[in-house]
Amino acid sequence: MCTSHESGHEPALEAPQAGAGRRTFLRATALIGAAATTSVALPTAADALTDKARTSWRPDTESRRFTLAVMPDTQYLFDGPSIDKAPVEASLRYLLEHGRDENIVFLSHLGDLTQNGAAPEIAAIGEAFRLLDRRGVGYSVLAGNHDVKSSTTDQRGASPYLDVFGPERFKGKRTFGGASADGYNTFHVFRAAGREWLVLALDWRLSDKGYAWAKGVLAEHPTLPVILTTHELVAEDDSLSEYGQQLWDRLIADHDQIFLTLNGHYWPAGRATRKNAAGHDVELHLTNYQNRYFGGAAMIRLYRFDLDRDTIDVETVSPWILGRAAKGINELERQEIELSGDADRFSVGIDFAERFAGFAPVPARPARPASRMVIPGTVAYWRFDGQTDGAALTGTVRDRSGHGNDLTPVSVGGGTLNWSSDHHPDQPGHGSLDFNGFKSPLTGAYLRTVDDAPLNSATFRSGYTIEAFYRLPADWDPSHHAWAGVVSRTGTGGGAGKTGDDPDEPLATLSLSNDREPQWAMRPLNQQGIATNWGQETPLETWWHLAVVNDGRHTTLYVQGCPVVRNPKPASIGITSVGLPWLLGGYEYAGKIDQILHARLGDVRIVERALPVSAFMNH
Repeated sequence: MCTSHESGHEPALEAPQAGAGRRTFLRATALIGAAATTSVALPTAADALTDKARTSWRPDTESRRFTLAVMPDTQYLFDGPSIDKAPVEASLRYLLEHGRDENIVFLSHLGDLTQNGAAPEIAAIGEAFRLLDRRGVGYSVLAGNHDVKSSTTDQRGASPYLDVFGPERFKGKRTFGGASADGYNTFHVFRAAGREWLVLALDWRLSDKGYAWAKGVLAEHPTLPVILTTHELVAEDDSLSEYGQQLWDRLIADHDQIFLTLNGHYWPAGRATRKNAAGHDVELHLTNYQNRYFGGAAMIRLYRFDLDRDTIDVETVSPWILGRAAKGINELERQEIELSGDADRFSVGIDFAERFAGFAPVPARPARPASRMVIPGTVAYWRFDGQTDGAALTGTVRDRSGHGNDLTPVSVGGGTLNWSSDHHPDQPGHGSLDFNGFKSPLTGAYLRTVDDAPLNSATFRSGYTIEAFYRLPADWDPSHHAWAGVVSRTGTGGGAGKTGDDPDEPLATLSLSNDREPQWAMRPLNQQGIATNWGQETPLETWWHLAVVNDGRHTTLYVQGCPVVRNPKPASIGITSVGLPWLLGGYEYAGKIDQILHARLGDVRIVERALPVSAFMNH
């Protein structure tokens, strides 16, 4: 950090959360045992690493959940004769101890490692970082204004900082990408969530040569998302410093790859969000705790990326203070053991696929030929591709399985079915049919199997798998569109001599409730009543894949390949039949059409055996 006139005012210390929140925090940091015992303190020597920490650093590079660790200004721990490595070493040991369960992929230090940039100070923190070097952990450092002469740029030449943290230190590391000719700027590439990410670690003050180098790195890695780290950028909430604005104008704004920036220097912690030239948000985060007890105690920020939730969860912890809890901590340490303010513990929502699409679009999955989908046991397969968008369906939809279970359209109240190129991203066929059903007055159109279709009499005693893709539009209204069938079998329970429950219900229907929950309700051969599987609410304007799987004894409903909670336990054998047609997009009650689907329907497949999830059409 800078001298006092450059800093923000000192904030009031925050009290820790009590009760469940406190317990959750300690559990999250995996140090609850250390806090609870009275005789064991966090070790202070490198040799005290556990066997788990001694193993080589091997993050799970394919997991869609990973953690980036960030360490801001540590300068007060390395100030002339006042050098205390213990807090930094405690934080680094935390990364080694919990690298696997946190899936920590990289650490970035944000500069001002030391107070005066003197050789003994730099050497001391350099020695602390050998904890990571010994385990092969990827990390970056950069010079802050206290590590070098603050009036200089990256063209300053030799310095104690460069002697210890210059490019020579990083050569041979898997994550090291390279450095500028002056040695003060570096870039690093780590692999996480099945792709590469770039960390651009920039000096306290970039020269024209520095800017040119940084732009060159980005140009050489045009598809990598970039996290830019530097010492000064955000000065306070929603505000950039003068130099930070220069960085924005000369580098960040015009490079869409940069989606997150991290800096220290000022306090208290804060955040800003700016739109770049491409119209995308860039998250700019200030993290610095040197003004707090024990110079911030080498607190670390944990940026937990979750690409399935499109979220980064951020937490700030001090492993050194938590480790000292074993011996009893003082009043100020108790106030620092957890930082729970809005600037210290928060979540950031980022649609990663959309945010990165401008420079690294995910290639669309190509269509797969129908022949590949007709796997052993397939009795019917229908797809709706290769037609003109918006054109009305006028003829028969052929069963691609070759078994003759063709579909013919049925119009109600003048309704039509229309072709669409819209489809689920993992759907084999790149097309769908628009169903525009309405309850009252009943209008729309649906499909039914031809009268002599073999499917009409099939009972599936040995099991079955029924799959369908669907998408509900924004104007879907439960009062007009609920309970339409995606796939259903006509004929009633009463007609089949099964009078348990409502005898007018159809023999089988995969329907959507008024809460848009998929429901598989049917009469097995071995039951008088209706067996029902329920899924959860499925949002509008989103493609979904459904699968109903029966293994000859039990039935499981899957949404997006995930089993739902309400799958009945009683034995369920086969599907009762009275030899009548199946419907796509229609639902009959008491033998008459009662509701028509209001949705887009994609590929539908029926197989006369239980399929594993890996064999579903969306795989």
